[in-house]
Amino acid sequence: MDTHRDDGPPEYMGTGSYQYSLVVIIKGLEYELQRILTIFTSIDLSKNKFGGEIPDVFGKLSSLKGLNLSHNNLTGPISQSLGNLTNLEWLDLSSNELVGEIPDELVSLTGLSKLNLSNNHLVGPIPKGYQFNTFGNDSYEGNPGLCGFPLSKSCDVSRTLPSSFQGKDEWWRFGWRVVVLGYGCGVAFGLLMGYHVFRTGKPKWFVSLFDGRLSQSGRKMMKARRVVPRRS
Repeated sequence: MDTHRDDGPPEYMGTGSYQYSLVVIIKGLEYELQRILTIFTSIDLSKNKFGGEIPDVFGKLSSLKGLNLSHNNLTGPISQSLGNLTNLEWLDLSSNELVGEIPDELVSLTGLSKLNLSNNHLVGPIPKGYQFNTFGNDSYEGNPGLCGFPLSKSCDVSRTLPSSFQGKDEWWRFGWRVVVLGYGCGVAFGLLMGYHVFRTGKPKWFVSLFDGRLSQSGRKMMKARRVVPRRS
């Protein structure tokens, strides 16, 4: 949780003349350590049969440089507590059964140079910013539910809608524009006519047209009365 370093000579794990050795994967590459420094801050629990969710206690290991939990049966979401590992340089959670979205808290890991979340069941947009802008497709492959940079799959919501719904949506967006345009033209024409009536006193051309039709209708009625015979 808190590695104390001093200016003394390096110390290695072991007792007496015997010193431990092991093989670890650091930033995606396999290394064989003939001797293990006591200040070595890496956890490699890969290729076991561990199940369940990632414990939040990992978020308290503030001196941790590397964490490899790949090739297990881990389930549930990625623990947000991993965002507290500000000294973390590589994180491998690949080949598990992890679900949910990638926590935005991981963006704060500015020292992270290697990330592998492939072959899980993660969904949603990939976080943006800092080191996340440098990771390639191999960090996320095998998660068909993920979208956004650097993947070619866009997170545009409209592209995930059914085609029939998209057609209705396009018609609606076009239709309301036509309605608004027609309404605007009608209002403008009405205001123009109102201004003309107010200024001239009356629309003479309309009155003349109406009076002409009324006079013509009156002449027809008078003519009809003359034709009808009177009763004795």
